[in-house]
Amino acid sequence: MNILFTCGGTAGHINPAVALARMFRERDGANILFVGADGGMETRLVPKEGMELKTVTITNFQRSLTPAAIGHNLGTLVNMVRSDRQAKAILNTFKPDLVVGTGGYASYPVVKAAAKAGIPTAVHESNAVPGLTTKALSKVTDVVMVGFADSRAHYDDPAKVVVTGTPVRGDFFQYTRQEARQKLGFTDDRPLLLSYWGSLGAERMNGYMTDFLLLERQEGAPFRHIHGAGRDFAAMTQALSAAGAAGDGMKGVEVREYIYDMPLVMAAADLVLCRSGASTISELSAIAKPSVLVPSPNVTADHQTKNAKVLADAGGAILLPEKECSGQRLFEQAKALLEDAPRRSEMSRRLSAMAIPDANEKIYVTLKGLLR
Repeated sequence: MNILFTCGGTAGHINPAVALARMFRERDGANILFVGADGGMETRLVPKEGMELKTVTITNFQRSLTPAAIGHNLGTLVNMVRSDRQAKAILNTFKPDLVVGTGGYASYPVVKAAAKAGIPTAVHESNAVPGLTTKALSKVTDVVMVGFADSRAHYDDPAKVVVTGTPVRGDFFQYTRQEARQKLGFTDDRPLLLSYWGSLGAERMNGYMTDFLLLERQEGAPFRHIHGAGRDFAAMTQALSAAGAAGDGMKGVEVREYIYDMPLVMAAADLVLCRSGASTISELSAIAKPSVLVPSPNVTADHQTKNAKVLADAGGAILLPEKECSGQRLFEQAKALLEDAPRRSEMSRRLSAMAIPDANEKIYVTLKGLLR
């Protein structure tokens, strides 16, 4: 059995494909091939999983009429022709029994070519609202799989859409809150706030978090706090040191460059303050963690706001636009929720009600149905 996964651009597109590839390799002994875009994040992440990856030359379209954007878009048109030839060559060599796209520009030429060749195809969309690639492919693919029930309304043929949820790594379910707190060495009952802005961080938001941490110090660190600063770690620690934010007044407050044990820390957390990318909202809903979501304003079609709105409308999260943020506003919102255990419990209950905990299995069964 040969299965080709095509994805790229963000971890939210790559991680679900990797999780599914593992299942097919472990259960069926399937031969797996990934196809991504030249220079994309997938060229680093997929090989680390011990899986083969080939690339096609594909770029995006820019929604602007500046000379630079027009030139870029003309190059994209040329790349579309080139990537189409590359995709056909890969299909002819690998001869897949199934092709699965999980988002990213590389998915378009590969899934389109496979569908045209009569190979069973499927796409999975982790975001609440489909991107241009998924929207276009939904017209030619056999099945569209989505993370949320409300997402079905965004497709021309809802009968083709299956609500499966989005795969979440198994280690997010490894610990209970109490087990995670013990493993982290916590000896008191203070609730834990987890905050981060993605693997690279976000300069503006980390500036607000510096103010946030100074407010915590003024109040004697009323709750535990682990913050992932990403590339802004040095600037944050220097600013905090210059303000004298150290010692007993910050006990239980920890600023890390990266949170390498995210499943453990998230299991221990009582509240999460973060962005709202596809992987993040899938993890939050799967393990029912209340959150304050600040969508990134610098993403295509403002899709993080649409993701956050799904959880907020269900009552499982607070949506706070970045333009309304400040260190004071974030601190007040987090403190109010951390002091209100009944409200957090209700938020968790609502997340549990909307979550699809067996997403991996649902997707596996759906894809096996295409093979039969």
